[in-house]
Amino acid sequence: MRSLFTSCMVLLAGAQAYSQTVIKPLPYPQTKKVDTANTYFGTKVADPYRWLENDQAPDTKSWVQEENKVTQNYLSQIPYRDAIRKRLETLWNYEKYGAPFKEGKYTYFSKNTGLQSQSVLYRQLGAGAPEVFLDPNNFSKDGTTSLAGINFTKDGSLAAYQISEGGSDWRKVIVLRTTDKSIVGDTLKDVKFSGTAWKGNEGFYYSSYDKPKAGSKLAGKTQLHKLMYHKLGTPQSTDVLVFGGEKTPRRYINGSVTEDQRFLVISARNTTTGNELYLQDLSKPGSAIVPVVDNEKTINQVVDNVGSKLYIFTNLNAPNNRVVTVDAATPTSTNWKNLIPETKNVLDVNTAGGKIFAVYLKDATSVIEQYDMAGKKERDIALPSIGSASGFSGKKEEKETYYTFTSYIYPPTIFKYDIATGKSTVYKKAGVQFDPAKYESKQVFYNSKDGTRIPMIITYKKGVVLNGKNPTLLYAYGGFNVSMTPGFSTSNIILLENGGIYAVANLRGGGEYGEKWHLAGTKLQKQNVFDDFIGAGEYLIKNNYTSKDYLAISGGSNGGLLVGAVMAQRPELFKVAFPAVGVMDMLRYNQFTAGAGWAYDYGTAQDSKEMFEYLYKYSPYHALKPANYPATLVTTADHDDRVVPAHSFKFASRLQETQQGAAPVLIRIETKAGHGAGRSTAQVISEQTDKWAFMFQNMGVPYNAAN
Repeated sequence: MRSLFTSCMVLLAGAQAYSQTVIKPLPYPQTKKVDTANTYFGTKVADPYRWLENDQAPDTKSWVQEENKVTQNYLSQIPYRDAIRKRLETLWNYEKYGAPFKEGKYTYFSKNTGLQSQSVLYRQLGAGAPEVFLDPNNFSKDGTTSLAGINFTKDGSLAAYQISEGGSDWRKVIVLRTTDKSIVGDTLKDVKFSGTAWKGNEGFYYSSYDKPKAGSKLAGKTQLHKLMYHKLGTPQSTDVLVFGGEKTPRRYINGSVTEDQRFLVISARNTTTGNELYLQDLSKPGSAIVPVVDNEKTINQVVDNVGSKLYIFTNLNAPNNRVVTVDAATPTSTNWKNLIPETKNVLDVNTAGGKIFAVYLKDATSVIEQYDMAGKKERDIALPSIGSASGFSGKKEEKETYYTFTSYIYPPTIFKYDIATGKSTVYKKAGVQFDPAKYESKQVFYNSKDGTRIPMIITYKKGVVLNGKNPTLLYAYGGFNVSMTPGFSTSNIILLENGGIYAVANLRGGGEYGEKWHLAGTKLQKQNVFDDFIGAGEYLIKNNYTSKDYLAISGGSNGGLLVGAVMAQRPELFKVAFPAVGVMDMLRYNQFTAGAGWAYDYGTAQDSKEMFEYLYKYSPYHALKPANYPATLVTTADHDDRVVPAHSFKFASRLQETQQGAAPVLIRIETKAGHGAGRSTAQVISEQTDKWAFMFQNMGVPYNAAN
């Protein structure tokens, strides 16, 4: 490892003498424009690049090739691009472990030796030597087929695992007999947005849609989710519909079985927030599916049961969440009793060893408490520092559980936790080349446009001079009740060791302060999210962390929408922009895949004249007007069937058309990849290399890891 590091430093030494080389992109492709339009409430909206929505058409494929050619030509001319790649490969080359879990007589864990395309699933019997159970690196020659989930029977004798090909959300399910790893029955196909929940050893529940028959199978609209039951040894064509389909139409349906195998729990919803909750008593053959919560206005989840006593996690009448109990015979909310009441901090829960672990968010960082099943608090769990803790799950008979702790300067460390004593011991410590003592990470608060107090965590190398010239990357998400909690990034070492600053803002629309915080960034309140992000950039500039000439913004998916909207509203505030797999056409997002389910956060152009006008005003694709835009590297992937690549294709085309300044507008389209999950290590390193090279080049900042 030392020799690799030394050789990398030799390569980087040349960067010290670097003076910015002006790189002119090749001419952008002459992207054709078509006479296509829609009329919304009397307003005609042109959509000249709609032809790019047909991702299977020859002219779209040709356009992708031409755009990638321009992008790779530009990136290849950046003098330190190879040095960044070699440094990332060195930094990435350490053993990475997943937290162990027990199934049957075995303990399972994932491990990546360093630069393997995919992590390998191992198992271990007692103190014996670990053996490979599943190696996804053998699933495909190029490492782009990944393990996308695995579930075991209660006795651990059977396992159903999912694979994703090229990053697609469409999955295949394969069943193994764990003793000899032999395949049982046929492979299930066309499974999407699903777990696998075993009913004894006879079969399992899973969810899917009918695959689109016309047009693109990646972009086709999926509406009717179905919960199915598959009996081992029978063909998939005979699987039984349990819930959903035409009779009970819902966009998202998932089934789970309680640990004691007594209850089937069904969650059903049409949007990404809130769910109906149903219950079926499997101990009584032919029992009906009964409603627990019959509307999707709130979040509801059965987290455990003791006999007929159900433990339900909910935000019904508790925006920051609570845990209640109820008897399965009379499960509706009128009979609920508080077990862990709502507090000022947002609650999440896990169970292990017959205990409840309350995982609270306090200003976007973790606070953990342990409770018994009667709701009595047993202890606070001490964490290594301020950061994020995840895990604390396991079966009732377990005496120990595991959790992972991390922060922006604390590489992920797995701890073994003794449930009886409350003692934590280090199980696996990350071996990444990073010395936390050389860096600091601090939380600040700033006021958004309307005076709302917004938290942000800023990370940098100790001793950095705040002179307004530090290359800074500002990241955020701001939607779908998702909380941005501190987490270590190997890629970010490139920025931090080069004297840069990494900032993450906790915007409205997320879940950091509960459902009220989430709702304050949805529908007709969505501009709050953009104002919060703009406020973060202004704070960093005002306090001399950086200036507009050294500030980059980044976000993915809903965060890609965020970046696209903000750079359209305030193009002069940022030097570089990285909109990744973004939702860019807010008038048509609900026409693709499961996009209609995002309407709870966004609203749709069909809802009302007011909603249409609001979306039309900030929609990144439509909001672009001739201006001097930041240097922009749009990223997407050809197999993204969640936020279809057409969003990025259309946005990049219009941005290239409207760019009035000299800054480049490029789009990087990954092949054999999807929305993000399951990418090979090589794909991740390649994209991160290009991101940092593009950012430093357009800021005129030399890359020198010795800073």
